[in-house]
Amino acid sequence: MESSEETTGTLKPCLLRRNRSREHHGAAASCLEDLKQKACDILEIDKSLEPITLVLAEDGTIVDDEDYFLCLPSNTKFVALTCNEKWTYSNTDGGTAWLSQESFESRDEVDSSGGCRWKNLARQLKGDFSSIVLLAEEDLQVLIDVPCPDLAQELSQSPEKTQDLQNTLQQVLDQREEARQSRQLLQLYLQALEKEGGILAKQAESEATLDEKMDEVDSRGAGHITLSSHVLTVLKEKSFPELSLSSQDLELVTKEPPEALARALSWDLEKAEAVQGACEQQLSLRLQQVQSLNSLHSLSARKNSLTEEPGSLKRAK
Repeated sequence: MESSEETTGTLKPCLLRRNRSREHHGAAASCLEDLKQKACDILEIDKSLEPITLVLAEDGTIVDDEDYFLCLPSNTKFVALTCNEKWTYSNTDGGTAWLSQESFESRDEVDSSGGCRWKNLARQLKGDFSSIVLLAEEDLQVLIDVPCPDLAQELSQSPEKTQDLQNTLQQVLDQREEARQSRQLLQLYLQALEKEGGILAKQAESEATLDEKMDEVDSRGAGHITLSSHVLTVLKEKSFPELSLSSQDLELVTKEPPEALARALSWDLEKAEAVQGACEQQLSLRLQQVQSLNSLHSLSARKNSLTEEPGSLKRAK
C-alpha cells in the first residue's frame, strides 16, 4: 500500500478528450509521453492514426515540451489530435492554457484582447511563480502594466504582495535589458575587430560554401523550417532575439537545421549557428533558474510549516 501511494503522489491528474467531442476522461500521468500513451488507450485511438499530438483544450496550444507539461496545473484539459487532425475551438472547454505562443493562427484571435492575455499570464503565475523566468519580455511588460488591484484579485493575493511581484517582474525585465546592452557593446567591439582583421574575404568564402550547402539541402527536400512568422520576425529584427522569445520558442529554434534557418532569414551559416547557440544558452539558463526558484519555494514552505506547528498545537490544547 505504501509504494502505491508514493507512486500516485508523483502523477499529474489530467482530463482528455477527442477533437470535437464533449466527453472528458480522467487520467493521471508521470510525464508527457506517459499521458500520450494513456490517451491512446483511454480514447481508443487506432494505431494507424498515431503519433498523436496533445494540445490545450482552451486554445489549441501544442504541448510537446516536458518542462512545459510539468508547469501546467492539475486537471488541465487536453485534446488528443491524431496525425490527420487539426484542433478546432469548442466553447465548452474551460481549459487552463496560459503560456502565449503562435502554434495556431486562431490563437491570434483568442488573444487579441489585452484583458484575456494578462489573465492567462496571471493564471500561469498563480500555478507556479517560478515560471516568471520562462516568460518573454512582452509578457513581463503586460503583467507590469496591469493595475495592481486587478492583478491582486486575479492572483487571490494581497495588494502588497502583488506589488512586490510586479517589482520582481520589473527587475527581471531590467536584467534582460542590461544583458542586451552588454551584448550590444560586445557586438560593436567584435565588429571593429572584424574590420581590422580583414575578415570580409573569409565571409565571401563562407557565403559561397553556404550556397553549395543550400543546394544540397534543397536537393534532399530539407530546406523548409517549421518556425512561425512571429519567431522569424523576432530572430531577424531583434539584436538579441533569445531575450525576447519564450522558452518554448527558444527550444524550437535550437531544433531547426542551421542551413534551413540561414536560408529562411537570408543569413550566412555562421550567424545562424551563433544565434542557435545563444538561444540554447538562454534556454538552459532559464531552466536552471526555474530549478533554483522551485528549491527556494520548497524550503520556504517547509519553514512556514515548522513555524505554524507550535501555534496549531496551542490552539488544540
